[in-house]
Amino acid sequence: MLIAFRRTLRSVYGLPVRTELHASEYLNSRVHGLARHDRLAILRNSLDQLAKCNLISITNVVVDKQGKPLEYDVFHSAWGVLFQRFENTLIAGNFPGGYRRSHGLIITDATAGHKLARLVRKMAVHNYIPSGPAFGGGSRNVPISRVIEDPFGKDSRDTLPVQMADIVAYFLAQRLAPNSYVRRQKAQLYFDRLGPALNKHASRYDPLGLGIVRL
Repeated sequence: MLIAFRRTLRSVYGLPVRTELHASEYLNSRVHGLARHDRLAILRNSLDQLAKCNLISITNVVVDKQGKPLEYDVFHSAWGVLFQRFENTLIAGNFPGGYRRSHGLIITDATAGHKLARLVRKMAVHNYIPSGPAFGGGSRNVPISRVIEDPFGKDSRDTLPVQMADIVAYFLAQRLAPNSYVRRQKAQLYFDRLGPALNKHASRYDPLGLGIVRL
């Protein structure tokens, strides 16, 4: 379905099929001679296309950096929570077509492969998560067990799913803190167009399933 969408972009906008879709670059740089409103339309249409894919489930994590010390590790906090929610969704069988014995493979942008591999390996041995009242509070060690292998890093130019993840992340950021152009175009709620494709099981406290990391 996504490949067919790329062909549609070529026929409508003249965009080469192999062109990398990168949200920030699209809105801040002139790409293939396209006007800025056309570039925004391409990104909006990308979100709409994702919302039509009934075999995907998009999990999002937001780190609230307010009040954090300078040494706070945003990278490990965000990815750790994301890996945990991926694990939880697998265990619960909440991915489309999934079941409770499912396992999963993580594919990421290749920019931080070694750090992500170390993090997954650590979480497979030591993964302390806060305990609820039923467990007496505190934390308990619950190693992740459903992730197959280390994260597999790929250059975003070569994989459309990673490009789509970039677009989703960009518009989630714009939903929370839109820039002036996005506000002028009333595009700050484009993220909400993903509605049917969002993993709303990922959070009991947010209607869009957003995992907000505040600790």
